[in-house]
Amino acid sequence: MRFGDRTLWSGLDLDVMPGEFLAVLGPNGAGKTTMLRTVLGQQELTDGSIEFLGRPVRRGHRRIGYIPQQRLMEAGTPLRARDMIALGVTGHRFGLRRESAAERAKIDALVDEVGAASFADHAVADLSGGEQQRARVGQALAADPALLLCDEPLISLDLRHQRGVTELIDRQRRARDAAVVFVTHDVNPILDVVDRVLYIAGGRFRVGTPDEVLQPAVLSDLYGTPVDVIRTMGRIVIVGGHGHDADHHHVDAGPDTEGLVR
Repeated sequence: MRFGDRTLWSGLDLDVMPGEFLAVLGPNGAGKTTMLRTVLGQQELTDGSIEFLGRPVRRGHRRIGYIPQQRLMEAGTPLRARDMIALGVTGHRFGLRRESAAERAKIDALVDEVGAASFADHAVADLSGGEQQRARVGQALAADPALLLCDEPLISLDLRHQRGVTELIDRQRRARDAAVVFVTHDVNPILDVVDRVLYIAGGRFRVGTPDEVLQPAVLSDLYGTPVDVIRTMGRIVIVGGHGHDADHHHVDAGPDTEGLVR
């Protein structure tokens, strides 16, 4: 993927398997969100190809669920949490006709599944960030996705809500055998469920288990400057060199496993 003379990544050959949880890390501007846009069919690759379920990607594929960053709704927005989830079932038909009995049953089931029953009739603008993200997860699950794309869905959430949303996504991917591609700046809340890490920086990348990628030699090579990986009290702190823009991650040691999108 290139923009002008700037290369976000080159030679990236990646298979994401059913049920796999892939974390995508890297500094701002590295191309993490752009990668999600290519899988969504919203951005063409400069070179190469992407296949989903054995066919070239296309825009609006119903088997791909998308969970965006947490965005605050303006006060007075009439959309309820249940309405947000219903959009994943009825789509553009929302507001134009009554839901069918089957659609109502599916929406009710999704509301329960993501733990939104207690605030389903509340305006989205009045919900906490964690409650809003639960509704967005419910919307993304409506089409029984084979792949969940998550674009920093934990940003601006407190630790309790980060954990709740992470557990919800992990539980759903295991129940549905759905792959998860999860873009994040802070890997700590998700590391105990991550199978592999894709770390993008400076037009280059590394793929492997967290323990393989989150190493001083690997990250120093990616950034082209010294990067320390400090392990203390069961946690890992990644710190960039003097004045460098490498992200600071606070992470736990992760599992070791091998890893639908090619």
